[in-house]
Formats: sequence, C-alpha cells, structure tokens
Amino acid sequence: MTAPTPGGHQEPADQGERTEPGPGGGAGGDMELYDLRVVVDRIEGRSVCGMAVGDHFDLVNSAHLRLPDGRHFCVYALAAVLPFLAAKQRDLAPGDWLARDAHFACPDPEERLVMRVERTRRRRMDSADLT
Repeated sequence: MTAPTPGGHQEPADQGERTEPGPGGGAGGDMELYDLRVVVDRIEGRSVCGMAVGDHFDLVNSAHLRLPDGRHFCVYALAAVLPFLAAKQRDLAPGDWLARDAHFACPDPEERLVMRVERTRRRRMDSADLT
C-alpha cells in the first residue's frame, strides 16, 4: 500500500517493523535503518517560530529530509533533535535510554516546543550506497 507524499512521490504507508527495500529497490543490503518522522508534540509556551502542533518532517532513506509542501520547520528545533536522529534510525539495546525516550525540546525557553520522534518504516540498505 502506498501513500502520496507532498511532492507527488509515492511512499509505502507506515508498515511498522516490516523491512522495506532501500533506495536502490533491491531486497539485498547489509544494514537496516528506520525512516523517522519528527512531529511537534506540544508547545507549552508561545509559538515564536510559527510552528504548530502536528507540524513535522520526515527523514527517509538514511539522509533525505522531507517537509510537507508549503510548510517549514524551525532550524533551532531541528538543531536540537538532529544529533539524536542517527541513533534513532538504528536498533538500540533494550536498556538504552534513547530506545525508551522519544521526546526532545527546542532550546527556546519562551516557546517550550516539544518534538516526538517516531519510527515509521524499516529499510534494508547497502552501506556502500551511503558512503
């Protein structure tokens, strides 16, 4: 099943733990990564950057950042969550705090914007295609 994305591309619908082929389309590959969605979960202060609850971006195929057409994502909120995304794309040990925690905060103290990182799809990829 596919779902249209904002640029007319067709993306497989959320399949949970099912492994999808990587960008090359083949089922082979030597590693697996998750696609991620970063969603504005809540804003506990005033929205300084113009974002709203539900705004999001997707990180797919290891390093492709996608925003819905006509939407933006605050660069400071992105900078706050960016260092954690590579780890969230991978399987983590059950006791790892990052395996349990999915919420990250924008550094603006007036806004108190909280983002949630969701795993949307698991992909098998060739590491040689990524380096």
